[in-house]
Amino acid sequence: MSSPTTTHLWLREETKPMEHRAALSPEVCKKLLATGKYEITVEECKERIFNDSEYADVGCRMVAGDSWRQAPKDAIITGLKELPENDTTPLPHTHIMFAHCYKRQAGWKDVLSRFVEGKGLLYDLEFLNDDSGRRVAAFGFYAGFTGAAVGIDAWCHQQLHAGEKYPVITPYPNEDVLISETKAKLEKAGRMPRIMVMGALGRCGSGAVSYARKAGIPEENIIKWDMAETAKGGPFQEIMDVDIFVNCIYLSSQIPPFVTQEQIDGDRQLSVIVDVSCDTTNPFNPIPIYNVNTTFDDALLDIKSTNPKPLQLCSIDHLPTMLPREASNQFSIDLLPTLLQLPERSTAPVWTRAEKLFHEKVASMATTD
Repeated sequence: MSSPTTTHLWLREETKPMEHRAALSPEVCKKLLATGKYEITVEECKERIFNDSEYADVGCRMVAGDSWRQAPKDAIITGLKELPENDTTPLPHTHIMFAHCYKRQAGWKDVLSRFVEGKGLLYDLEFLNDDSGRRVAAFGFYAGFTGAAVGIDAWCHQQLHAGEKYPVITPYPNEDVLISETKAKLEKAGRMPRIMVMGALGRCGSGAVSYARKAGIPEENIIKWDMAETAKGGPFQEIMDVDIFVNCIYLSSQIPPFVTQEQIDGDRQLSVIVDVSCDTTNPFNPIPIYNVNTTFDDALLDIKSTNPKPLQLCSIDHLPTMLPREASNQFSIDLLPTLLQLPERSTAPVWTRAEKLFHEKVASMATTD
């Protein structure tokens, strides 16, 4: 157990397949430990982009992977993605993670019930907001950045290897390698695609636009839409007129669909959709032509259509792990100021709001089907 004067963070091993990112980088751990107010335990993890030695070298205590269930009760279990599947045991700890259960996603009550039964607490990373309502840290930029990369690459694959299965996606050492690969494929494809980014003014959308530009796609081929363009309400024929559609919106309430089955059955140029937002099981999903997430092993879903032109959709929900070191470093540094407030979490607004929201979501289980 940590001393009464320190806050104990326990970085757990990520168990989601192909997840290489980390919620805490070694650099950020070093900064936290330097304050003398933190104790940091790190689970060993072969998949994490940072070597275990990088954490040990800055003073973190290393323990076996997947040992957080035996952690002291005052340890704050910190991770990125959801906890291992097929586990319904009560959760007595405080957890910091993306739980994906506050927008009524599939199984949301099951997740929250585990905290209720264990008398634990969830600080959901998606809902750590500053006083203006903006998220204090997000992977949004790199989600859009890598989402556009997959979209362009999938389109190139359709042009160069029609009918062949799209290959497995593996992480890249840095963005320069990824961009060079995209440029080479675009040159072989013989023409530049038209790409529409929905939510282009946000973190995620700006990442998608940035990648399209760095890949060499002309500005006139990058169609940037945000709230002003979508104010008239969908569905939008303009999406059918591009080659690649990248959805980067933040869905907070029900909106008309962006695309419909009737549209994709009709005339269209569109052949690739990347749903970076991944509101797959959300009842308000604005792309209601699919309902499953894809994976790095099987990245593209063939969408059924009476139009013989192929239409493939990517709905990987952790795209930034394609560039795990850069994405993790940026996220951790953005999160650091909020982590530094953890010792005062009973009064620090970011943390008190997150705790209040947790209790509100728990209470809503009784009134929601």
